[in-house]
Amino acid sequence: MKRKYVIFIALALLFVFFNVLNRFYLDLLWFQSLDYGSVFTTILFSQIGISVLYFLGIFGVLFLNLMLARNAVLNPSNLMLRHKLFKSQIGNLLVPKTYTLLALGASGLVALLFSAASGEQWMTVLQYVNRTSFDITEPILNRDVGFYMFELPFFLLVKDYLTSLLVLSIITIGGLYLTISMSPEASPTGWWNQLEGKKHLSLLVSFFFLLKAYDYHLKIYEMLFSPRGAAFGAGYTDVTVQIPMLRVLMFISLGLALFLIFKSFKPSTRSLPMAAGALIIASLLLGSIYPAAIQNFRVEPNELTMEMPYLEHNIEFTRKAFALDDVRTETYSISTQLDPEILDQNQGTIQNIRLWDYRPIKTTYNQLQGIRPYYKFHDIDIDRYILDGTYRQVMLSARELDQNELSETAKTWVNLRLKYTHGYGFAMSPVNEATSEGLPQFMVRNIPPTTQTDLAIDRPEIYYGEKTDPYVIVNTLTEEFDYPLGTTNAYSMYEEESGVTINSFFRKVLFSLRFNDYRLLLSNDVINDSQVLFDRNINTRVRKIAPFLQYDQDPYLVVSEGRLFWMLDAYTTSSNYPYSEPFGGVNYIRNSVKIVIDAYNGEVDYYIVDDSDPLIQVYKGIFPDLFKPVADMPTGLKNHFRYPEDLFNLQSQVYAQYHMEDVRVFYNKEDEWTIPLENYDGQQIQVEPYYTILQLPGEQEPEFVLMLPYNPIRRDNMVAWMAARCDPEHYGERVVYRFPREQTVLGPRQVEGRIDQDTEISSQLTLWDQRGSRVIRGNLLVLPINNSILYVEPVFLQADQGEQPELVRVIVMHEENLVMEETLKKALNRIFGDAPDTTTEEEEAGTVEELIIRANRLITEAKEALGQSDWTGYGRIQEELESTLKSLAEIVDVPMIEEIIEEEELWEEEMLSPEELDPIE
Repeated sequence: MKRKYVIFIALALLFVFFNVLNRFYLDLLWFQSLDYGSVFTTILFSQIGISVLYFLGIFGVLFLNLMLARNAVLNPSNLMLRHKLFKSQIGNLLVPKTYTLLALGASGLVALLFSAASGEQWMTVLQYVNRTSFDITEPILNRDVGFYMFELPFFLLVKDYLTSLLVLSIITIGGLYLTISMSPEASPTGWWNQLEGKKHLSLLVSFFFLLKAYDYHLKIYEMLFSPRGAAFGAGYTDVTVQIPMLRVLMFISLGLALFLIFKSFKPSTRSLPMAAGALIIASLLLGSIYPAAIQNFRVEPNELTMEMPYLEHNIEFTRKAFALDDVRTETYSISTQLDPEILDQNQGTIQNIRLWDYRPIKTTYNQLQGIRPYYKFHDIDIDRYILDGTYRQVMLSARELDQNELSETAKTWVNLRLKYTHGYGFAMSPVNEATSEGLPQFMVRNIPPTTQTDLAIDRPEIYYGEKTDPYVIVNTLTEEFDYPLGTTNAYSMYEEESGVTINSFFRKVLFSLRFNDYRLLLSNDVINDSQVLFDRNINTRVRKIAPFLQYDQDPYLVVSEGRLFWMLDAYTTSSNYPYSEPFGGVNYIRNSVKIVIDAYNGEVDYYIVDDSDPLIQVYKGIFPDLFKPVADMPTGLKNHFRYPEDLFNLQSQVYAQYHMEDVRVFYNKEDEWTIPLENYDGQQIQVEPYYTILQLPGEQEPEFVLMLPYNPIRRDNMVAWMAARCDPEHYGERVVYRFPREQTVLGPRQVEGRIDQDTEISSQLTLWDQRGSRVIRGNLLVLPINNSILYVEPVFLQADQGEQPELVRVIVMHEENLVMEETLKKALNRIFGDAPDTTTEEEEAGTVEELIIRANRLITEAKEALGQSDWTGYGRIQEELESTLKSLAEIVDVPMIEEIIEEEELWEEEMLSPEELDPIE
């Protein structure tokens, strides 16, 4: 029976080991398919190497201590060996050879248990080995910042390891001496009368005191991260009291260590308790009570005066750590009243005012451009493109494939793994245009994607995306579903070699075990040329390759050279920057890396965009094959750099406090700012940073920026706004425009209040909210234009029974004028008179052409629906066709439009044959 258990356990362990080995091997192949095999091996061998060093250290020290105790254990005079029970059952086993084998086994087992997770410290070790300088010296201990970022964490790691090792040794050896000295007839304190035990433990404890001295030495440097005092970092008490006392404690520990080493030759029963007691008392008095008394009774009553130089350090180093020391500040005085001429001069701004909110438009995209239930738009991205020679701000989203939305009967293994492998194309619409029904005016639409712009779309397939999770197998004997085509489907085959090839039966077995999928092993459609595409979610993909970076939450789609790419920002972060105030556990951050992922073949490229960051230089030293210079990035991708929202959010939060560089102002929080609130969907939420095309003060051309307004703390008026520039020639520059103190500028919450108080607007919104619909008020945009402020807020209406929000009104406010109109143009005209149109002649002509093409397409689709007796689809198409023709009639006043509308109505009434109607020529 026992033999069966042994065999079962052995087989279970073998199965676990094989699965772990299988995962490592397939991950290696995955990394190699991306040309990052060296990254995988560097991480793996570093983890193994550190674990081995931990194991050898623990094993060696424990085994050495156990062997030093061997003579005492095997001494016939000890109480345990003299006991008759021990003699009869165990005593015969305790011979030198057996004891050595037991010591080897026990040391090995303990070392294995305590070193199992040690490999997780690989980055701390590699950062130390590849460390570099920051060329910034902190003012207290005069060490380079690089010491605190790369060296101190390593020294603390070594100290913790040695401390654990010594404590483990003391407990093990102390327990052993206690065990061999005990007997049912003996007192438990008799063990300490053994001479060998006194010597051995005195020596071990002396080493512990030496290590404690080293600990006090490191604590001196840790004082630069002290939270005590008026601000983060070493304060008056830390510098003038705590650090000197730590030096005293360090010398006390050294003295006690030497004392115990000396006493180990002539051990005394009282030496160890006396040494431990002395250090505990000294640590309490000098390390805790005395500094606390100074802080409470001397510093706090005179805090500003005594902490002033240390507050200066905190302000200076926090601004450096969060890259706020190069933020440019300017005064933005409200001195201009907008008029049609000024608006005409700022057409780049006016024509790109973002009316569409990314939240409701996501639902609209899915409703209008989802095409099939299994296609999903996961996220709406905001970017800018030069389309037909015009600089346009647009919204776009990838049409990813969601296998969960396939019908239950379609969820076969062949469909899920071989056929439905990828999403297809994307939708794009301008931020400032809507149809007469309040729907987006799509510039790129449908499957296959069509556009009337000069945007090239040659490779629309999406094999890698934000929601593309399951593994698939390509290049099989089964054709892949490409996109729906009328009553049938279009099929294709994967055309690149970017996955892991199944080139043998052995690999089939490995993949079957990896995915717990026996059908992969049995499928005749999977051949040696087939490729497995796994870890296709781009967020999973980048974190698997470089887990040491922090990643932005919002990857965004970029169309360049006819292909689709995902662009994602990555950050180097740390909590070890001296004197810098932590925010969210981070007190240093740089956006040093831009990542580009090809949506078709899954290639991942890491580009260094900030060479001045020492942390990225250390990572580059560790992984020389991972990072590429930004000069190698194609220009078409560089043109779509966006200043990342996560970084901007963090920096704006820090800047709200740390724009105050005057120590007295900072200490008293006299000019602290906060991020304002706005009304969204009936709730008060914090204003989010928003991308917009804006002509910044003093600049000649409009540019793509990320901006955010500020309020004073506990007040609702606007005090400043920050802009981060995104276009290549000024990428990364940040400017803060401050309003003069003597001017009162309405903040977002005050403007929302004005809207709520306007009887005409509020009554209309309330009326809509009571008629089976829900009113959604979108982002309130604060737009600085020529030393003035224009406020714009879109209003959406969503039926209770529907999921398609429509843009129904635009609210515009300037100075005391507040209006709500059907379009932005009408709102501007009401306030400013004959304001210029928000679309150019070329764009209007393009709209006519698009409407005609759409009408032709809808008539063709209506014919197909009639031919298939699809009356539901026919009715939906008729509604859309009528809407399209009416929109066309509003733009082009020609008899043909009226005739078409009449003919369309006649068709609907009398059900004429589709052949009786001709498409629009």
